[in-house]
Amino acid sequence: MKLARISRSQAAADASRKGYFDGEVNIQALVGPQESNEVELLAVYFNAGARTIPHIHENDQILQIIEGEGIVATETEKYRVSVGDVITVPAGAWHWHGATRSSSMCHIAIKRPGATNWKVEEKNWASGYDE
Repeated sequence: MKLARISRSQAAADASRKGYFDGEVNIQALVGPQESNEVELLAVYFNAGARTIPHIHENDQILQIIEGEGIVATETEKYRVSVGDVITVPAGAWHWHGATRSSSMCHIAIKRPGATNWKVEEKNWASGYDE
């Protein structure tokens, strides 16, 4: 058994994820392979204006917003999200997520372990902050 407390002070830049973000992002691993082979939970802290690059997961991903305001977008949908919102991104969906330009944001990322393709087309990502 392991107890984890969600805390920005426990989050740090993750060198293994370098290049996956635009802007400053810190990550706190809450549940990883040492604790579970079934689920991965990360607290991901985005500074204002920071976001992921577009990517695709092989498994569904659930994002629970716990702090600030952000954006979660696919090719055809874009949601402005805030504390209490829960977004489900289906397996195989091109998407990106992060803070708004004016607010930091933290979400808990929940998914089964599996591959993520970070080498996908940018599509509408460059204009994604047009609100």
